[in-house]
Amino acid sequence: MIDVSHMAGSTAQLRAVVAAHVPRSPREVASKERFLAELDRLDDPCNEQAGPVHVTASGIVVGTRGTVLHLHKRLGRWMQPGGHIDPGESPPVASRREAIEELGLDVVHPVDGPRLIHLDVHEAALGHTHLDLRYLLLGSADDPHPPPGESPEARWYDWDDAAATADEALAPALVVARAEWDALTSGGRNNEGLDSRGDGEVGRSE
Repeated sequence: MIDVSHMAGSTAQLRAVVAAHVPRSPREVASKERFLAELDRLDDPCNEQAGPVHVTASGIVVGTRGTVLHLHKRLGRWMQPGGHIDPGESPPVASRREAIEELGLDVVHPVDGPRLIHLDVHEAALGHTHLDLRYLLLGSADDPHPPPGESPEARWYDWDDAAATADEALAPALVVARAEWDALTSGGRNNEGLDSRGDGEVGRSE
């Protein structure tokens, strides 16, 4: 178990988290290899101003209604919320902040700490390449209410509809997120497993 809740994105800490993560698809295997290679050369990996290749954080929001997707304003794809990491911010904190900002929905990390469930390397808007860390986030059953300036298209999808709608790069992560949610709820924990503070004390790479 790796403590990532206070990790502010140093290269050594990021490398430890990524190296410990077990990929579950051929795309994720390739993404992990690229991620580690980029960390070998990046001096300030979470700083979007340092270069076009940088680490980002996103959250796969799950709950009793399935999962939440939003229509990316620039890319026109149904995706998970996420984005750049602010200076001094850890990736788990960034993933939750971005989800709340983009969805207008209350989300938290699991009570036992942030869970890195997937990673992906992909081309993004503005010529950027994102090394994306994807965390499990537990959402309330309310409808999303994105604030002005964010994509107004955000909604809950049941798992099958989400798999059919989501950007293809997200599809493998949804399989993992669904299994994580099923494991949380099968023991009767459901929303009792929420961390009300949302930042967690201990995170783990699954």
